[in-house]
Amino acid sequence: MSDKPTSDWNPQVDSVLRDQRRAYDEMRERCPVAHGDFLGWSLFKHDDIEGVLADPETYSSASRHRAIPNGMDEPEHTPYRAVLDPYLDADAMTVFELHCREIAADSVRSILGRDRVDIVADFTEPFSLKSLCALLGWPLETWNQLRGWSHGNQQAAFSRDRAAGKSLAAEYTGFVMKELDLRRKAGANASDDLTSSLMTAEVEGGRLSAEDIVSILRNWTAGHGTVAAGIGLVILYLAEHDEVQRQLRNDPALLPAAIDEMLRVDGPLVANRRTATRDVEIGGRKIAAGDKLTLMWIAANRDPKTFDDATEVRLDRDPAENLLFGRGIHACQGIRLARLEMRVAIEELLAQTNRFELVATESPKRDVYPSNGLGTMTLRLS
Repeated sequence: MSDKPTSDWNPQVDSVLRDQRRAYDEMRERCPVAHGDFLGWSLFKHDDIEGVLADPETYSSASRHRAIPNGMDEPEHTPYRAVLDPYLDADAMTVFELHCREIAADSVRSILGRDRVDIVADFTEPFSLKSLCALLGWPLETWNQLRGWSHGNQQAAFSRDRAAGKSLAAEYTGFVMKELDLRRKAGANASDDLTSSLMTAEVEGGRLSAEDIVSILRNWTAGHGTVAAGIGLVILYLAEHDEVQRQLRNDPALLPAAIDEMLRVDGPLVANRRTATRDVEIGGRKIAAGDKLTLMWIAANRDPKTFDDATEVRLDRDPAENLLFGRGIHACQGIRLARLEMRVAIEELLAQTNRFELVATESPKRDVYPSNGLGTMTLRLS
């Protein structure tokens, strides 16, 4: 069973890359279950994607390379997710917030007093990756190496360059192994941090292997690229909507819901992947067992059949249908961490400035698939 045309669409063409949101909106209306050589099947409708998320037995998350825990199916998935939960739960985030806020405040202070600032290069990326280093107990200066790795990883994903991907995987393994070796050599004097704790964590009676830890931390590092992109998109919206910027300055308590709603309309993560485990039919299209499916989050979160005035940010909107962090057993495990970092970054930026705006002569440069963030964005702060 299969229903594969030559190609319904190509996400790599200029017309898509120039404006991913518009292109995905058009696909949702024109061909909501589409096939192409680059992504296999792509789903654009909110209801179709919800159906996939609700049926993990039919739509597998298992990846070709070990990816803990998001690239695992049951029964393997739950024990690994359970061992990681305490590092990301509400209590852990309460403890981490103070350090995260210090990094955010320092990051904002570092950009004040300039005529213009590339908010991506000078704030969102350094802040998010320094926060990750602090969480893991790594030297904060490691952030710049992680940024180079993240950029390379994104480019390799877009170009499907397997050789580059393999090289980048080895590079990241080197980062982690260096930190693990330092802690092994320190023995009882090793720092008491999250990385050290992972070295003694157990799953079903056995300790996590070094390869397991590499996989876990690679996933978290990639996630921080998404956090940086999310912060940038929120700043872009506020720079373009002065009245909302003023509203949030006057009432910061609105920020958590506002951030989720802004990123529903303009989200940092384009898509996730699944594999059909049996023959299925979605939207009248026949999909064969083994076929790859791409869940287009951005299109789903802008679906007018699910959201009234779907492309408008409404701070009083019911967030129940927002798929920003996914849903089901593979919903983003780091949701509390991501929300904390985005909130604290925006809080500190608003607290230490009176206003920020785009520099009219320098348009923001958008990233391309698999990101929907910003490559550059020049602001004037006051």
